Amino acid sequence: MILSALLTSVGINLGLCFLFFTLYSILRKQPINVPVYSPRLFAERKTQQQNYFNLERLLPSPGWVKRAWQPSEDELLSISGLDVVVFMRMFVFCARVFTVASIIGVCVLLPINFLGNQLTDDISNLPTKSLESFSISNVNDGSNRLWIHFCAAYVFTGVVCYLLYYEYNHIALKRIAYFYSSKPQPHQFTILVRGIPNPAPSGRTFSQIVENFFTEYHPSTYLSHTVVRRTNKIRSLVNDAEKLYRRLGHLKSVNSHQTSKRDGCLGLFGRKVDLVDHYEKKLEDIEHNVRLEQSSFAGEEVPAAFVSFKSRFGAAIALHIQQGTNPTEWVTEKAPEPKDVYWPFFSASFIRKWICKIAAVVVCIALTILFLIPVVLVQGLANLDQLETYLPFLKGVLRLTFVSNLITGYLPSLILQMFLYVVPPIMKAISSMEGYISHSQIEKSACTKLLWFTVWNIFFANALSGSALYLVNVLLEPKKIPSLLAAALPAQATFFITYVVTSGWTSLSSEILRLIPLLCSYFTRLFAGKDDNADDFEVPCMPYHSEIPRVLFFALLGVTYFFLAPLILPFLLVYYCLGYIIYRNQFLNVYAPKFETGGKFWPIVHNSTIFFLVLMHIIAIGIFGLKKLPLASSLTVPLPFLTLLFNEYCRKRFLPIFKAYPTECLIKKDRENQNDPTMNEFLEKLSTAYQDPALMPVQYSRSDDGRSTPLLQPLDV
Repeated sequence: MILSALLTSVGINLGLCFLFFTLYSILRKQPINVPVYSPRLFAERKTQQQNYFNLERLLPSPGWVKRAWQPSEDELLSISGLDVVVFMRMFVFCARVFTVASIIGVCVLLPINFLGNQLTDDISNLPTKSLESFSISNVNDGSNRLWIHFCAAYVFTGVVCYLLYYEYNHIALKRIAYFYSSKPQPHQFTILVRGIPNPAPSGRTFSQIVENFFTEYHPSTYLSHTVVRRTNKIRSLVNDAEKLYRRLGHLKSVNSHQTSKRDGCLGLFGRKVDLVDHYEKKLEDIEHNVRLEQSSFAGEEVPAAFVSFKSRFGAAIALHIQQGTNPTEWVTEKAPEPKDVYWPFFSASFIRKWICKIAAVVVCIALTILFLIPVVLVQGLANLDQLETYLPFLKGVLRLTFVSNLITGYLPSLILQMFLYVVPPIMKAISSMEGYISHSQIEKSACTKLLWFTVWNIFFANALSGSALYLVNVLLEPKKIPSLLAAALPAQATFFITYVVTSGWTSLSSEILRLIPLLCSYFTRLFAGKDDNADDFEVPCMPYHSEIPRVLFFALLGVTYFFLAPLILPFLLVYYCLGYIIYRNQFLNVYAPKFETGGKFWPIVHNSTIFFLVLMHIIAIGIFGLKKLPLASSLTVPLPFLTLLFNEYCRKRFLPIFKAYPTECLIKKDRENQNDPTMNEFLEKLSTAYQDPALMPVQYSRSDDGRSTPLLQPLDV
C-alpha cells in the first residue's frame, strides 16, 4: 500500500467520525430521542422529554464532551461501580503507554526507518511511496542504526512494566477500599454448593441433606439455604408478564387519546380492541399460567443450593475448605450477587460441567478455523495483483488511482469488521452453556475466548496468510517462529494501520451514535405507536465481553509494531483518547451496571499485556537476526524472561486480592457490622435473597378473586 491509499482511508474515516459526532450532538437534544441517548437517566427519572421547541436543538455543540470529562474517578465509582472504573483505567493505561511510544517511535525510530535505503533510495515522490519505507524493513541489513531499535525495545518494556505495576497496585487498593465502603451484600455471606449427594437411598430431599450437613459441620456459622430448582419453562412466562405489566402501567399513566388499536400484526390487522382492557385480560391469563407452572414444578430440585452464613469469615471458611471426602461432591464456589445469577442454564453436575467445557473448547476451535475463510478473502482484496488475476475483466477499473486506493486502503478492514460482528454473541452463547452460574462469569469467559480468537484470526492469520508454508513451518519447526514472524509482520503493517482507523475510529463514533437503537426506536414509534411502547425498554448494560478484547487487540498492534512500524502509534493514541471520552459519556448516560465483579477484569488486561510484550520480544529476536545483527538478537533473549519474572511477581503480589478478600478484611468488616442495628434485619432477609425469581408469587393484574391467589410460596429457606 502506498501513502496516498492510507490518506484516502484516513480521510474517509475522519469524515465519518465528524458526521457521527455532528449527528449525535443534534439528535441527543431531541426530546423524542431521550430513551435512546440517555436511557439510564430516563429510567432513573433524572431527565424528561421536553416538548417545547428550541432552536438550539438543531445546532451541533460539543457540550457533551465537557460533561463527560468533568466527573472524577471517585464520582464515576459511586455512579457505576468498580468494573466501570477498571474499564476506564484500561484506556488511561493504554493512552499513557502509547504517548511514550509515540514520542520514541515517531521522533526517533520513524526517521531512521525512512532514511534507510534497503527497499528504495527514492524519496522524491512521497505520496506514491510504499508504507513499508516507514518500517524497519527499510533499514539496511547490519546497520548500526538497528541498535537504536534494540535500546527502544528495552526502554519501552521498562515503561510498560512500570505502568502495569502502578495500575495493578492502584486497582488492588481500589478493590479493598470498595469492599470496606460497601454495605452488607448477600453474596458476601453466601456460597454455592454443587454435587449434593443423591438423596434416593435415605429418602430425604436435597434441602434436608444440605441442612443436616451444614448444621453438623458448621454449627456456629450456618444460617440458611435455598435449594435450586428447574424453572426454565416458567421464566419465559414471567418475563412476558413483566413486559406486559410495564406497558399497561405506562398506558394508564399517560393521557393517551389512542385507547384502541387492532390486535393483529404491528397493529395493522385484526379487530379493534380497547388497549387497557385487552392487556389486563391478557395479563390475567399469563398470571394464571405462571401459577399453574409454579405448582407443577415446585418439587423439581437439582443437587445444588445457595448456603448462607452469619458472617463473611464463616462463608470464606466453608468456601476454601474441602467439605467431603469425595472431591466431586459438596463442591463449593463463591456465590454471585442475587441479580447476577444466571438462572436459565444451571448445570449442577460436576461431570456435565466438565463435558460442557470440553465441548466449548472444540466449538471455539472449529469457529476459529472457519473464520480463516473471510481472512483469506480480505487478504485477497488487499492485493491488487491477485484481484487482477482472478477478475481480469475489472483490470481497467482497478487501475484507477482512487479505486485502487479505496480497495486496498479501506475495504479490507471494513469487510473484516463486518464479519467480526457475529462473533461476540456466538462466544457468549458458548460460554453460557459451560455451566457458569452468573452473568459476570459468562462475560469473563466470553471475553477471554473472544480475545484469543481475535489475536489468532486477525493478528496471526493475517500476518501468516501470505503463504500456507508459514503455518506448516510454525507447526513443524517452532524454533523458526521468531524469524517467520519477523519476516511476515512488517509486510502487514499497512493493513493493520487501516484496521485501526476503520475498526477503531469509526466503531467508536458509531458507538456514541447508537444507530441500531435509534432505528429500532423510530420503527417502534412508526408501527406500534408512541404511547404503546414508550416505557417498554430496558437500560442496556456494557458488553464487556466484546469491548475489552477490542481495546486489548489494538494494544497488541501497538506493542508488537512499536519498533517494526511506528507509523501506527499516533493512530492508536487518537483511538484511546477518543475512547476515553466516548465511553465516559456512555457510562454516565447510557449503560447501567448489571453486575459488579469488584474489578476482576483487570487481571485479564494485565496478563494480555504481558503476552503482547513477550510476543514483541520474540519478533525482535527474529528481526535482528534477519537484519544480520546477531549480537542484538542474542542480547534481546533475556528480555522475555525478565518480563515473565516481573509477571510472576505481580501474580504473587496482587492476584490473590482479586481471587478472594483476605482474612484481615473479612474480620474487620464483620466486627464493624456487629454494632450495626440493621444487621439482624439483613440476616433475616438473607434467607430469601437467592430465591429464584421465577418461583416468587406473581400479582400484576387487577383481579382479586381466588384465581389470583399465589399457588406457591417461597420454598426451602
